[in-house]
Amino acid sequence: MKFYKYHALGNDYLVLDPNDQPLSLTPEMTKTICHRNYGIGSDGILLGPLPSGKADFALRIFNPDGSEAEKSGNGLRIFCRYLWDRKRVGDRPFRVETKGGTVEALVFEQGRQVRVEMGRVSFRSEDIPVIGDPREVVKESITVGDKTFQFSAATIGNPHCVIFLDAVSAELARKYGPLIETHPFFPNRTNVQFVQVMGRNNIRIEIWERGAGYTLASGSSSSAAAAVSRKLGLCDQQITVHMPGGELAITVDDLFDVTMTGPVTRVAEGRLDQELFTS
Repeated sequence: MKFYKYHALGNDYLVLDPNDQPLSLTPEMTKTICHRNYGIGSDGILLGPLPSGKADFALRIFNPDGSEAEKSGNGLRIFCRYLWDRKRVGDRPFRVETKGGTVEALVFEQGRQVRVEMGRVSFRSEDIPVIGDPREVVKESITVGDKTFQFSAATIGNPHCVIFLDAVSAELARKYGPLIETHPFFPNRTNVQFVQVMGRNNIRIEIWERGAGYTLASGSSSSAAAAVSRKLGLCDQQITVHMPGGELAITVDDLFDVTMTGPVTRVAEGRLDQELFTS
């Protein structure tokens, strides 16, 4: 089974291409492949390109815990770079279908930068989803462990819980992220962003990713955090999102359509041995 490994600001994924070999990927196989000690190690698996009736390509995204994600901003950029490396795309925009919606992408700077039109953010509880009466989920309270936070929720094809604080840290994300991810408010679980506003055009975030845990960077998390920042009037249209892994440029227009631009780095390619799944 051939794999291609890339990272986007330290958020690493493996691309498994069905064109290289027939794939029957089970949750247990995904867990093994992504394991940092017993497998190759990654924040997820990108299965594609797959046929699509809506776009040029389709993509399935799997988390390290074996669950399937609707959308991943960094995963999409990596997949687009992979398509560019394999000469499946060139210097023109193309479309990719995910479970969380279809996006338009463009690869430039010799593959090192990718721009993705991530789609429109919704703050509606029924879209995210969040339990309770239909509403926009803005500035509500959530209690986890010994702490009560004010949060807003959003979806850009996958669910997000956004919490603004005066200061954020990895320790904070690691402590409260898993409790919020699985809180009963979120029937499909949720990604969690702890956000520090640094100015009208800059925010800093720490991320707990649903199904993956603490993460150095996330494109969909950056998109959601930026959109909520604009929704609350804290930031303008152009926002640089600072994360432990690096920075992403996010544009949030007046309709809350989001464009994400950021780097991708090719790491390695190789073959997974069948013994990996039998030992």
